[in-house]
Amino acid sequence: METSLRYGGDSKALRIHAKEKFPLDSITRLQVHGALDTRIGAPSYFSAMIRRFYPDLSASLGVGLQYDKHEKLTYRMRAKKAFPVTSDGLLSFNIKGWCNIDKEFKERKSKGAAEFAWSIFNFQKDQDVRFKIGYEVVDKVPYVQIRENNWTLNADMNGRWNVRFDL
Repeated sequence: METSLRYGGDSKALRIHAKEKFPLDSITRLQVHGALDTRIGAPSYFSAMIRRFYPDLSASLGVGLQYDKHEKLTYRMRAKKAFPVTSDGLLSFNIKGWCNIDKEFKERKSKGAAEFAWSIFNFQKDQDVRFKIGYEVVDKVPYVQIRENNWTLNADMNGRWNVRFDL
């Protein structure tokens, strides 16, 4: 199980996040994850999704259910496609999209992004670093992500930010 501590400037609360991936076959997984909000002492998010990976295409597709304390229950679809820029695959151009649909199939919220991701292994001894710079298409917001081993910092041009520590 993957666990992390997450803190965002918008929530002012530490969340404990857990994720587990159950293999269904060699390219399909059931991914379950959720978050516990330590301020209110209750779950704030839960998701179950079947994800299928297409290694020859550097792509993935997922469908599932999501519950969060604000939107309640929604159906969720997501897709991601990577285009390697360098032959070693350490620099890539990624496109990704999400669509949440309410349980009555009446309201739909979509998001999409395009980003460059650059991974540097052994940046320093035993230190891997990944930089992402992207643009969220629907909200029209540039964003950046810096990941160093277990630490991740996300920020966008609207002033939103969050930090994650993987346990």
